[in-house]
Amino acid sequence: MNYIDILGLVGGGFTTCSMIPQLIQIIKTKSTKDISLGMFLMTVTGLAFWLCYGILTKALPIMISNSLSLIMSITIVFYKFKYK
Repeated sequence: MNYIDILGLVGGGFTTCSMIPQLIQIIKTKSTKDISLGMFLMTVTGLAFWLCYGILTKALPIMISNSLSLIMSITIVFYKFKYK
């Protein structure tokens, strides 16, 4: 693994982990009233495109970080509907 891949993995790790506090807060409070559905739907769409790009270019850091971020964003959208 070269330094460029490590840089991508570290950046992707921080970006992906940034959603964890929000997801924990939603699960604890069972409230999504302050979460923008439009923003998360756009995020899910963007992450899906980034994941496709990562797969097509075989860019492991992009594939890993965007697949994990996509899972968390879809989970937040799920809770947005569940706790309406």
